[in-house]
Amino acid sequence: MRVTQSAEPTGLDLNLLLALDVLLEEQSVRGAARRLHLSEPATSRTLGRIRKALGDPILVRAGRAMVPTPYALSVRAEVAAVVERARALFAASGPVDPRTVARTFTVLGQDSHPALLGPALLARAAREAPLVRLRFLNESHVDAPTLREGVADLEIGVIDTVHPEVRTEVVLDDRMLGVVRAGHPLLRGRLTRRRFATDADHLVVSRRGRLSGPVDTALSEHGLRRRVVASVGTYPASLFVLRDTDLVGLISARSRALAESLGLVTFDVPLDLPPLPVGLAWHPRHDADPAHAWLRGCVRDLLLDDEAG
Repeated sequence: MRVTQSAEPTGLDLNLLLALDVLLEEQSVRGAARRLHLSEPATSRTLGRIRKALGDPILVRAGRAMVPTPYALSVRAEVAAVVERARALFAASGPVDPRTVARTFTVLGQDSHPALLGPALLARAAREAPLVRLRFLNESHVDAPTLREGVADLEIGVIDTVHPEVRTEVVLDDRMLGVVRAGHPLLRGRLTRRRFATDADHLVVSRRGRLSGPVDTALSEHGLRRRVVASVGTYPASLFVLRDTDLVGLISARSRALAESLGLVTFDVPLDLPPLPVGLAWHPRHDADPAHAWLRGCVRDLLLDDEAG
C-alpha cells in the first residue's frame, strides 16, 4: 500500500508509518528492506527519517541485533493498529484474493492452541495465503486491551473479555477432564466425588496464579474440599508435572491428545462442571477486512473439524 506524501505544512509522510510498522516488527533493517521491497541503504535512510520525525532512535544496536527503545515499545501497538485500519480501508472496496495478502497475523490464546491448531492452520495458510505469517502469543497473567490496541488480531479460547467494543463468537462448547499419570491409584475402582477430592493432591492451571477454580465451587456444593498443592501457568506445563507425580490435574477434552502423547490418562470428573464456551474475539475495525475474515473462517473451520474428529 503506497500513500502519497501529505501536502500539509507538517510534511507528514504516511509511508514512514508503514515503514515504522515493519521495522518494529522485524527489528532489522535487512528484514524490513526485504518486506518493503527496498534496498538496505534506502531502508536505513527511511529509519533515519523516522528517527528525526519522532525525535527518538526507535531501534538501537545491541550486539549484532537491534532492539526497540522504550518509546518504540510504547507506540508499537498503536502504530500497528493504525496501519491495520488503513489496510482495511483500502481493502473494503471489494473482495481480496488471500494468495495476494502479505500480512502478519497475531493470534492470542492459551499455548495449547498452537499445538492443537497450529499445524493445520499453517498448512491451510500455505495453500491459500502463502504470503501470510502467523505469530502466536500466550495469554498474559493480567488483563489488557490487546485487541483494541492492536497487539493481537484474533483471540482464541474461552473469551471472558469485558470490553464492550470487542466482537465475540462462540464456536463450540468444551468440557474439562481429569488427568493423571498411567497407573495412578485414583484410576483403580469406582471414582466417587469424595475419592476425587480426598484421595490425591491436586494441581491447578491458572495464568493468574490462583489456587482454586470451578472444581472447588462444585465440590463445596457437596461439602467437600480438595487439597491444591501447586499451580502452573499453562496446561502443557502441567502435563509434565502430572507425568512425574501423583498429582491430579485437569485438561480440556479438546486437548486430550496432548495428554495422551505423554502417556497420561484422562477420565470424567465426577462433578457437574460448567461447559467451556470456546470461541473467537476480535476488534470491530476488522469486521470489513477480507483478510481478517479469511483468518476467522480458517480458525472457525479448524475448531469445528477438531470437535468433529
